[in-house]
Amino acid sequence: MTDTSTAKPEIDRYQQIVEDLLAEARSQGASAAEAGVSGDAGLAVTVRLGDIETVERTKDHSLGVTVYFGQRKGSASTTDLSPEAVRETVSAACRIARHASEDRCAGLPPEERLARSVPDLDLYHPWPLAVAEAADLAVRCEAAARAYDARIDNSEGATVSTQSGEFVYGNSLGFIGGYPTSRHSVSCAVIAREGESMQRDYWYTNARTPAGLDAPEAVGRRAAERTVSRLGARRIGTRRVPVLFRADIAPSLLRGLLGAIRGPALYRQASFLLDQLDQPVFPPWVRIHEDPLLVRGLASAPFDNEGVATVPHDLVREGVLRSYVLDSYAARRLGMATTGNAGGVRNLAIESGPDARGFDDLVRDMGTGLIVTEMMGQGTNTVTGDYSRGAAGLWVEHGEIRHPVEEITVAGNLRDMFARLQAVGTDDRIPGSTRTGSWLVDGMTVAGD
Repeated sequence: MTDTSTAKPEIDRYQQIVEDLLAEARSQGASAAEAGVSGDAGLAVTVRLGDIETVERTKDHSLGVTVYFGQRKGSASTTDLSPEAVRETVSAACRIARHASEDRCAGLPPEERLARSVPDLDLYHPWPLAVAEAADLAVRCEAAARAYDARIDNSEGATVSTQSGEFVYGNSLGFIGGYPTSRHSVSCAVIAREGESMQRDYWYTNARTPAGLDAPEAVGRRAAERTVSRLGARRIGTRRVPVLFRADIAPSLLRGLLGAIRGPALYRQASFLLDQLDQPVFPPWVRIHEDPLLVRGLASAPFDNEGVATVPHDLVREGVLRSYVLDSYAARRLGMATTGNAGGVRNLAIESGPDARGFDDLVRDMGTGLIVTEMMGQGTNTVTGDYSRGAAGLWVEHGEIRHPVEEITVAGNLRDMFARLQAVGTDDRIPGSTRTGSWLVDGMTVAGD
């Protein structure tokens, strides 16, 4: 079980504030209300070229309340948790609601969907990190990066950070729940030079527990390795080739999928996947799912931002789109049920499929093509699915990496890219809450000279 003893006083305090918010909303005439209170505290130490550059301590809290007068809605927030501020924040929300237009879809979630039991997902592991200890870890990280290759001649620094927080949500349907969380990270970015070529790259690790972090030396070496691999980059001519999106880049493709199946894009009819529920979108071997109840997961939560119980479920199964991503409001607009995704998708994963292959195997099998190692700009059109983004990467010929490339554009259409997905690699040990290996997509346009 998680030791929440040090967080318990704040959880209790926040719960009382939420109860006071809801009571105040009732006293001011609201027919329904919901409220949330959160707080966090943290430390971040950055070292550059062996010396401490910054030490940052943070401590913040905030509250927000939404009130309903029938189908009219008003919201307000503040960072002041005093009783006077609570009353004024509720009053502000009520004033807004009284003047708002009616919206037939406004309201709290279905009562039967609320989380009546809150499982312990082991999300709270505070790290009593002293500044000197954090600085030592950062120095070790940066030193490993700078020692990796003589061409590493500068650094943007290494940072060690720790953060802990608490969150409580409640509504006038009788739900109130909260839990503490923690998150820790080590990151490093360095610069390499060879002749006229100068390149920069980074790497990081993050986890709920200090023990879950990679060693600082491993982070530094990975940052240096990525940086050095970019030296000597060339431009290439425009062509149509297979493209391998490296595992740390592949989550951006999943975000393209999520953007198209979120409620607002659907009820505004601004999605290239409109009316595609229960239709094939990917090859038959593809399964994409979320697990919000993953123990120690970086995006885990026992309930969503409306208090609806979260459950693991498939977004895509056997290549078929099985679920949208909906909160209660979007669900009402679409005549559907909430999927427990108020606040987003939690711990998304795509399986490698029956023909599981590692990164080196995918490079060999692609023959001649491009490995994408960096994406730039916002070039995804959710309405049409058109995809065009600046990129850098590695050029592959006859299954072997030949040289880095830069100043290129990778273009296609997400609908076609999903359908033409050839493989997802087993190289899925990447930072963050999304689990995916590298994506091999057949037949994309790479634009260069």
